[in-house]
Amino acid sequence: MKIFFAASVVLISLATAIFAQQPPASTSNDEIQIKQLELAWEQAESKQDVKAIAAIVGESLSYVDYDGSLMNKSEYLRSITASKLEPDHFYNEGVTVKVFGDAAIATGIFRETGTTKGKAYSNRFRYTDTWIKQDSVWRCIASQSTLIPGK
Repeated sequence: MKIFFAASVVLISLATAIFAQQPPASTSNDEIQIKQLELAWEQAESKQDVKAIAAIVGESLSYVDYDGSLMNKSEYLRSITASKLEPDHFYNEGVTVKVFGDAAIATGIFRETGTTKGKAYSNRFRYTDTWIKQDSVWRCIASQSTLIPGK
C-alpha cells in the first residue's frame, strides 16, 4: 500500500511538472484574421452588403440555412437582398477558431433582432463555418447555421 501511495505521489508530481512547463496557448494570426472575417461578414449581412459578403465567401460556397435549405454562393447572395427580414442588430456572442494548416473551422453564436412584416423578432443561431486559405487569402467555403429555440 505504501509503494502504491509513493508511486502515485511521484506520478502526480511528474505530471504537474510537465504541464507547468508548457507555454499557454496563444492565438495565431490566422485565428485572429478569421475572427475578423466572421465579424465583417456579420456586419455586411446586417447591412445587406452583398458585395462585401461576396469577397468573404468562396466561389464554391455551400450554405445550409437554419431551415435546412441548401444554397450555393449566388443563391445565398440573392437571399440576402430578397429577405423579408429587416434586421437592426446582429450580436456576436463569441466565436472559436481552430486552424489546421490551410483549413480552419469557426464555431459561434450570434443573435439577430429586427422586424418582419411590422413585427419584432429576435433569433439566436449557432453556426459552423469552414474556411480554406488559398493564395494567402481566407475564404469561407461551407457554412451551416442552426436556430436555437427561444425559452
